[in-house]
Amino acid sequence: MSRLMSVAEGPYTPPVPVRELTAVSADGARLHVEVHGVDDGPVVVLSHGWTCSTAFWAAQIRELAPDHRVVAYDQRGHGRSPASRVHSTDVLADDLEAVLAATLAPGEKAVVAGHSMGGMTVLAASARPGFREHAAAVLLCSTGSSRLVAEALVVPMRAGRLRTWLTRVGLSSRAPLGPVTPVSRRILKYATMGPGSSAAMVEACARIVHACPRKVRYSWARVLDGVQLDSNIGELTVPAAVVVGTADRMTPPVHARALAAALPDCHGVTELAGLGHMTPVEAPAAVTGVIRELVVAYGRLGPQESSQGDVRIEEGA
Repeated sequence: MSRLMSVAEGPYTPPVPVRELTAVSADGARLHVEVHGVDDGPVVVLSHGWTCSTAFWAAQIRELAPDHRVVAYDQRGHGRSPASRVHSTDVLADDLEAVLAATLAPGEKAVVAGHSMGGMTVLAASARPGFREHAAAVLLCSTGSSRLVAEALVVPMRAGRLRTWLTRVGLSSRAPLGPVTPVSRRILKYATMGPGSSAAMVEACARIVHACPRKVRYSWARVLDGVQLDSNIGELTVPAAVVVGTADRMTPPVHARALAAALPDCHGVTELAGLGHMTPVEAPAAVTGVIRELVVAYGRLGPQESSQGDVRIEEGA
């Protein structure tokens, strides 16, 4: 499980939750949920991406917990959530609704942040009654709504059928990742992180990703290959902030810009210069800062009138 593979010290060490619970999804799938922080604080719900776990949000949890109630959960098959035979964006939406129902009082609002597949989870749930009941605002972090394989830049060649095929083969490989080694760290850093990522950042991400079971990684890769959530963007009527690294090879900035253009209420786009796909780990303060912005603007009072935000370019340090 992912906690056994997490780093043991430093900012990426998973904090100890105040309590743990199990949310049961619509099809009976059981989801591991952690609650951190203070009961009377504004609520933030964190949804991680493909091959990750609650440990991925360690830096955000540690920063927000002193004055927020932070809910993090493991996507089905990831971390401590058992694997499922069903894999689709619909069940991702079911799972998020189940977590919100299990951790928030009726009508209680939260800022919901999703990274990568977690952002797609938010999009998939955008029209769901349970999501609309509880979401005050959202963060779409390093994510996209369609053409994920075709637009990926992991394979360094011109866009086209060959690049798409090679990317698909690589991302949906059934091969086990094996132990974390110097070679696997270099591969992971190239594919998912910016060139300036520190050794501690790479180590944290490598341990989390390598802990994901091979069958789970493959099953969800096939779902991501066919993701088509463009029509869901217009259903996301709460204020939404978008964050992307300019060196993201997995979901490059073209996705973030398309999201921002289609969102009914875009709070703003933050482009983190030189950073890759793992933005919550690579730029923890910047990502946490956007979450705090959303909490201050919408987290306690619910949606307010907001203006279309400008693109911001920030240094990745």
